[in-house]
Amino acid sequence: MEICPKCGLPIQACICEEIGKSEQKINVETISRKYNKIITLVTGLKNIDLKRIAKELKQGLACGGTIKGEVIELQGNHKGKVKPILIRLGFPEDSIED
Repeated sequence: MEICPKCGLPIQACICEEIGKSEQKINVETISRKYNKIITLVTGLKNIDLKRIAKELKQGLACGGTIKGEVIELQGNHKGKVKPILIRLGFPEDSIED
């Protein structure tokens, strides 16, 4: 039986990710890049599997994107569409700022 190094519970009962989701302060903003291309930035995600979150966002929004440091960059203006997807993934609504 494997034990989580953070919480000490068995891997099947690990609650580290759920606790991490409730402690986030997520900010969603758009910026303009080269040639007036709009990029949506999702910042404030810490101690979470960014690859999995980025994959879910890209699939849900049907867009491309990348991870740079602790920032998820999505191609296009998806500012209003990101929040419902993050809520569906288990993040509290009051921790997400548009």
